[in-house]
Formats: sequence, structure tokens, C-alpha cells
Amino acid sequence: MQLKFIKLTFFILFSAILQFCFSAKAQEIYDQQVEEILAGMTLDEKIGQLVQIVGVDEYQEEYIRQGKAGSVLFGDDGPEEVNRIQRIAVEESRLGIPLIFATDIIHGCQTIFPIPLAEASSWNPKLVKTASDIAAFEAASMGIRWTFAPMVDIARDPRWGRIMEGFAEDPFLASVFAKAEVNGFQGKDLKDKTKIAATSKHYVAYGGAEGGRDYNSVDISERTLREVYLLPFHSAVKNNVAAIMSAFNDLNGVPASANYFTLTQILRNEWNWEGVVISDWNSVGELVYHGFAKNKEEAAFFGFTAGVTIDMVGDTIDGNVYLPNLKNLVEQGRIPIEKIDEAVRYVLKMKFKLGLLENPYVDLKFFEENGLKESFKDSIALQLAKESIVLLKNENNLLPLNKDIKSIALIGPLADNQEDPLASWAAFGKEENVVTVLQGLKNILGDDTEINYTKGCEINDDDTSRYQEAVEVTKASDVVILVVGEKRGMSGEAASKTDLNLPLVQENLIKRIYATGKPIVVVLMNGRPLTINWIAENIPAVVEAWFLGDQTGNAIAEVLFGDYNPSGKLPVTFPRTTGQIPIYYYQKSTGRPFEEDDKYTSKYLDSPNTPLYPFAYGLSYTSFNYKNISVNKTKIDKTDSLTVSVDVTNTGKFEGDEVVQLYVQDVVASVTRPVKELKGFQKINLKSGETRTVAFKVTPDMLSFLDKNLKRIVEPGVFNVMIGGNSVDLISTSIDVIE
Repeated sequence: MQLKFIKLTFFILFSAILQFCFSAKAQEIYDQQVEEILAGMTLDEKIGQLVQIVGVDEYQEEYIRQGKAGSVLFGDDGPEEVNRIQRIAVEESRLGIPLIFATDIIHGCQTIFPIPLAEASSWNPKLVKTASDIAAFEAASMGIRWTFAPMVDIARDPRWGRIMEGFAEDPFLASVFAKAEVNGFQGKDLKDKTKIAATSKHYVAYGGAEGGRDYNSVDISERTLREVYLLPFHSAVKNNVAAIMSAFNDLNGVPASANYFTLTQILRNEWNWEGVVISDWNSVGELVYHGFAKNKEEAAFFGFTAGVTIDMVGDTIDGNVYLPNLKNLVEQGRIPIEKIDEAVRYVLKMKFKLGLLENPYVDLKFFEENGLKESFKDSIALQLAKESIVLLKNENNLLPLNKDIKSIALIGPLADNQEDPLASWAAFGKEENVVTVLQGLKNILGDDTEINYTKGCEINDDDTSRYQEAVEVTKASDVVILVVGEKRGMSGEAASKTDLNLPLVQENLIKRIYATGKPIVVVLMNGRPLTINWIAENIPAVVEAWFLGDQTGNAIAEVLFGDYNPSGKLPVTFPRTTGQIPIYYYQKSTGRPFEEDDKYTSKYLDSPNTPLYPFAYGLSYTSFNYKNISVNKTKIDKTDSLTVSVDVTNTGKFEGDEVVQLYVQDVVASVTRPVKELKGFQKINLKSGETRTVAFKVTPDMLSFLDKNLKRIVEPGVFNVMIGGNSVDLISTSIDVIE
């Protein structure tokens, strides 16, 4: 108890100085206080800080009293319960070190925003940051001060269900959104009681699992690891992410949660990062199942010495890895106590940064008096949902629909569905808060428009008994809106698939409706790219809506009826068939590049090489023309920068937003390079007929790559610089880099 008194006295004396947490003096005080606490801890108490328990019952309350838990994976039990449990840690444990309460806040906490893959379709990181601000506020008001997000795994295989949790197939785009979410969750100062610690996951290359099978092996070169999969994590680190989560997969023969090369050599030694590494759910214990460790004690040794700070679910029957095995390993002399101390420092510093040692409890009065207005949260959720929608096809300008239309057939298992638009990882969202497409149409249309709704079929069964009703509804209406796609559980964790087609019962429903000859709009709700070849070929208007969360129906209705001109661009490539996977824009040239009339080139016998929809593709109700690309310098040295500009004109009749994209290509290099790489983008608004000159600065870093020795260099030579509205339709110029 004496140490607890010293600790509290110290905080009273220096609390004013600690407010300036970025100053050298404050950091010195942090470090000094960490050492004060550390010096008074027993080995059991130190190891306790490295254990995260799941929920709290009477058994686990005793763990907390004994100082054998440092954080809690918690649910929706409310801030009062958080404070009750926190009092056990602060008032009943020997040292009074507070807990951190954590959970997964992936795309909203109480207010549910679009899934991350949809958010990335907005190409609007500022708006995504605002959504993360809101999610952090809501989480903190519940006592949750640590989230396991953002997920920044690069995924180029849509068979992998967790593609919905990430941002892009492209490392640059994913890095931009990694920065946005980390800054949104954490703000400028984690001591702000409305902010939460972010965790970038899953470290690393989890999205490259073989066959798209979740939890599976990954075997990639170090070049691919460094040039693709590590970049979004590095972005998070450069933006001071508080934590990183080690992954389930093995990487080149070494499980990611026992990988010294990635967890220590790169993360600590190369990047000089001092945050907390937490395992994924029992991923250290699963080293036994990998066949990498013979038992839990050995798993604890490998995970800890590789660099995993905290063992998630360290108290469960399947877990129970760090507790008690780390103590045994220390007593055996296999793990030096200094290494335990180093790990505990990371945890204590995180608690300091969150301000928990000064203010461990949820400030109920503050959140009661300063809650975010529902209208504000809804407005951000609606705007982000609208910007996340991608218009894939609009033949003969069927869209936007006229509000004076007399009758609409609204058909599909997702048309009046409040559950599935929440998607996987919906945190504490509630179905009753979801605006369905049916309700959204009612909200935007007057009473003069008749909406004829029928479900038509379920999402995924063989029952066709309602087909005829759907046909009759179609015949009685002027236009058809078909809302089809996946159930929320058909994408996400443990939701790998070999077939990316729509469930057959839905595709056959669409074909029955198509046979009536009525104009049809298909709205897709899904968490991954789908293979929709028949739809793309036959249906005049196709809208990719993803899973949009609470404001689903309002957003879709505003897009369909022209209150909002769609501006979304795909952050992933849509394949024609699963046989093309992996397919992504970031391809390299081959020794035998594709030629239509030459069999012995890189191509398929039974399918085009091209995707159904390329990366960064998305239509608008207006049209944009790109011309006059130019550079202010045609030759630069390896340390110089230049400016490239282009004139973009809105050549259509609607005002609209366009995502102007910059790509570069190193034409000849000492290692093979991609045919194009995204290096920048700007989202601009243009009125009908308006022209704007858009400029990008091209820096040496944008032209650099890893050489044969994996050292970053800029080589002299010709570079193509390309600008356009997607990864295919580009105009270009070239520059020379000289010695």
C-alpha cells in the first residue's frame, strides 16, 4: 500500500506538467514513474499486465484483485459496470494499477457506419476520420478505451471473407486510410477522455492466406512483404498507433505471433516503435496447433521472445499461455526478468498515455452532459454511406430515377432488411436503427408514388415459391429496384468462399424479373467483390452498395433518385471468375505480355485477362474529361521533385465529384516493377461545364523502390506519369530521372 501512496502523491505533484505529454520533460516524468511502479511489482504482477482476460465474473475478479490481469476484452455491460470492475483493480489490488477495457470497434460503435471496404470506396479519408472520431467518443462513453482497429491487411483475394474489414488491394490507398482511422480514434492526445487507443491488425500478411482460407498459411517474398503488406502498418506506426495485433497465419514458415523478424527486427529495431503488441485471440496458444511449439510453455516462450507483449484471452481454457508459463520460464532462466520488465513498460506507458493512472474511471457526468447529437452522427453516417456507393453500370442513363414515377417494384431479400446491412463486426449497433431501402424510398418519395414491395426469395435457400408474386409486382410497376446480395455472416471472419456468385436463388429471381422486359436497377449489398457477369451484361443499371450500416436506405434512395450524384470508386478489383484470382491492378510486366492473336503470351484460353470492373472504377451521373497533362520539369535528378498537372472538365449536365488519381511507372529498373502504382489522389467537385487544373507533387519517394538488396533507391531512367479517373482510363506523360 505504501507504493500506491507514493504513486498517487507523485501524480498530485506533477499533474500539471503531465498535461504537456509531448514535451521531453513530460516523457522523462512518464519514464520515471513507470520505473517507480515497476520496481515495486512482483513477478506475478508484472506478468499480470501482460494478460488480457475475457469478460469478468467472480473468478476473474479475483485475478484482478491479485494483479494478474492488465486489460479486459469487454462487452456491452455499460460504463457503470466498467467503473465497478475498475474499482476492484484500483482500490482492491495491491498496487492499484488500472485496467484497460477493450473491444472491436471496426466500423462504428453504437452508430454503425459502412464497412471499411465501403468506406475506402469513398476515397475520402477526412470523412472516415470523422466517423472514427464519433466511434471513439461512443466507445469511451461506455468505458472502452482500446479498439482492435483499423484492420489494414492488404487483401487481393475476395474469397477471403475478412476483405470486408480492410481498405484496399493497394498499399498506398490502405496506408492513407490507416492514417485517417488512427488519427480519428486517437486524436492529438490519448489523455482526452473521448479518445481511444487504436490497434493496427493483423500483423502481418494475414490477407495473403492461401486459397483465401481464413487462418491459413502465407508464403511470400520479403520484397512483397516490404513493398505491399507492411506499408499500411508503417503508416499506422508513423502516426503513433498505440498497439499492433499479431496475426493468426504463419508467414514463410514462421507463425506471425512468433515471428522475431517482423515483431522485433522490423517493428522495434527498424521502425523504432514503442507501442504494445497484442496477440490475436489465443494466437500464441495456437502455436501448438501450428506444430511450431510442443506445448503451451514453449508457445509462451516463442511468442514472448518474438515480441508479443500481451496474450489475448490469457485466462481461458484454450488460452492460459502467458499465465502461468512466463513465470516458469523466468524461474528456469530461459527468459530474463529484464525482458519481462521491458514488456511491462510498454503496457504501463500505454496506460499513462490514456491518462488512466490519473483518471481511471469513466466520467459519467461528462458524457451525460456532452453527448454527441444524434442528428450530427446520423448526418456523418449518411454522408459516408452515400460516398461509399459505387455506380457500376448505367446504360442509357436509366439512373437517376424520376421522383414523378408512378409505381416502383421493390424486390429482394435485402430490400426491407434491418439485420444484414449492419454486416459483420457491428459492435453495439442495433437493428432497429437501420433504415431499410423500403423506408429510404418512402422517406424520399411523395405519396403519389406507389411502392410495390415483395421479398421475392430468401438470401440463400432453394425456395422459389415467391417468384410469381415478384413477377406480378413487376408487371404492375413502371420500374424495378432489385436489392440482392449476401447475408451479413457470408463475409467477415471465418467466412471464406470458393464461389463468389450471387446465391442461385437470387440470380434466378433476377432472370425471372428480367424476362418481363421492365427496366431494372440491381442494388448489391455485400462484403466482398462478387462475380456478377450475367448481371453486368444484361441489367441496365447496377449499384454496388456494400453494407452501409444505419443509414443504408436513405443513402441508397438519395443515389437512386439523384439527390446525391454517386462518386464512389472501387478499392478492389472485381474478377469475372474465381479462376482469375488473385487479380489486381498492381501487376508486373511479364516476358510474354498479353497479345490477342498470339497464344504463347500471358493469358487464359477461356476468359479475358481483364477484370469485370478494375480497381478505382466508378461511374457518375455526369462525365469527366481529362486533357492537357503536363509537368513543370521533364528532367530531374534523384533528389528533386516536380509538379504534374491535368485539366479536368465536367462534360455532363450534373454537378459531381470526381476522384482524380495519380499513377507512376518505372519503365526500366534493376528489378521488375508494376505496370502502374497509385501515388496520389484528390477528390474534387465540379459543376456542369466547369474545368479545373489539378496538380500533384511528385517526390523522389514516389519514384523509389527496393533494389536487389532491398535497399530503397531512386534509379535514373524514364518514368511514365499517368492521371485519370480509374486505373485503366489514364492519360500520361513521361519524365527522365538523371544522375
